[in-house]
Amino acid sequence: MSDRWVCLDVGETLIDETRVWSIWADELGVPRLTFLAALGAVIARGGEHRDAFAIFGADDWQLRLPAVEAAYGGFAAEDLYPDATSAIDRLRADGYRVAIIANQPAVRADQLRTIGIDAPVVAMSEGIGVAKPEPAFFSRALELMGSPAPRDVAYVGDRVDNDVLPAMAAGMRAVWIRRGPWGVIQRLPDDVHPALIVDSLDELVERIGEAWPSAPPA
Repeated sequence: MSDRWVCLDVGETLIDETRVWSIWADELGVPRLTFLAALGAVIARGGEHRDAFAIFGADDWQLRLPAVEAAYGGFAAEDLYPDATSAIDRLRADGYRVAIIANQPAVRADQLRTIGIDAPVVAMSEGIGVAKPEPAFFSRALELMGSPAPRDVAYVGDRVDNDVLPAMAAGMRAVWIRRGPWGVIQRLPDDVHPALIVDSLDELVERIGEAWPSAPPA
């Protein structure tokens, strides 16, 4: 097995979040397309998803979380991107070590396993007590992977601000997967060049070796 790790984000990397955002729209009593448009506008101006709630006067959004979670019911097989399971299997078959470490509630780890997503390391930000884009998140991620050299880790995520930039700052090989609202709307700063940019996990599997262009085989 290689000493190289591929560490995967969850939202819009493994999980299509369309269903949960649609449930939020229903909870707020606004058309789904309207809510999704507002979310896109917030992303385009560099805001966080919570800023979309304010557009609809939902400053009490945190109080609505239990109702949304009850309607959502956690991750379901239908939420998986079609290439999620096969990509993990193919990466491991090719000798890469795989981790799944993301900004999510702690319960999502078991929910991923229930729908067939598993890896030697699976950890959510709530469970480890630190979240992206904090440098401590990436330090803790390395510890969970057994403290490999950062250059031996490719961190795969959809967000420039939460994934690409802090992973690069941590010394990892940042891989930007351009799908989901952040992946499509956000843009890279002119002087930022991730190790790899892909549009799917299928493409990631085919091109992951390019993340280490000048490194000798592990």
